Amino acid sequence: MRAVDDPVWLDYDTICSETTWEAARLAAGTAIEAAVRGGFALVRPPGHHALPDRAMGFCIFNNVAVAARAAQRRLGLERVAIVDFDVHHGNGTEAIFADDDSVLFVSLHQWPFYPGSGGPDDQRETTLNVPMSAGSGDAEYLHAFDHTVGPAVARFEPELVLVSAGFDAHVDDPLADMRVSEDGFRELARRCAGMAPRVAAVLEGGYELETLPGLVDAALSGFVSG
Repeated sequence: MRAVDDPVWLDYDTICSETTWEAARLAAGTAIEAAVRGGFALVRPPGHHALPDRAMGFCIFNNVAVAARAAQRRLGLERVAIVDFDVHHGNGTEAIFADDDSVLFVSLHQWPFYPGSGGPDDQRETTLNVPMSAGSGDAEYLHAFDHTVGPAVARFEPELVLVSAGFDAHVDDPLADMRVSEDGFRELARRCAGMAPRVAAVLEGGYELETLPGLVDAALSGFVSG
């Protein structure tokens, strides 16, 4: 990344330019600070598709994965849970921690959908994928959270929950087919906030610029009230 001095496509939808190295490092570093301090990293580029060895799907470095590992080392944590409610499966985060029983990865996402992974049979001891049908809204997401996600995280007993907070499951987002509302995101964040002694979040997707600020604000209020 550091050597790039002219725009180049890393895959069919991920571009890298001469400013990407700095932007991606700032995003990963801000995610680390959020994890350590209990904040919300409002960053771009996003990260949860980035694999251990390459960029993918708008993502350069896997910000939440970097933050999880840094928090383990800096804070001496044994167990970290990552809860990803972006509309796309966090395939990169799953791949990074697939064989690491110190990190629980939970993903709620539209399926079948990009990137094609995270189906009902894609499960491991510390990987929980919750595929959601197109058209799912607040009721379906909160039901899945209360009956599947919450109990799984509680059994893991994490010392830190990191939220991959994507807002592209919103009803007005142009890249998906879900129907989550502003109140729905507030409730998802509120539930996440009660899952561990430490909670932090990292911004992932969300591509309708008119609605994204209000959705982030709703999530922030949910994290605080939770």
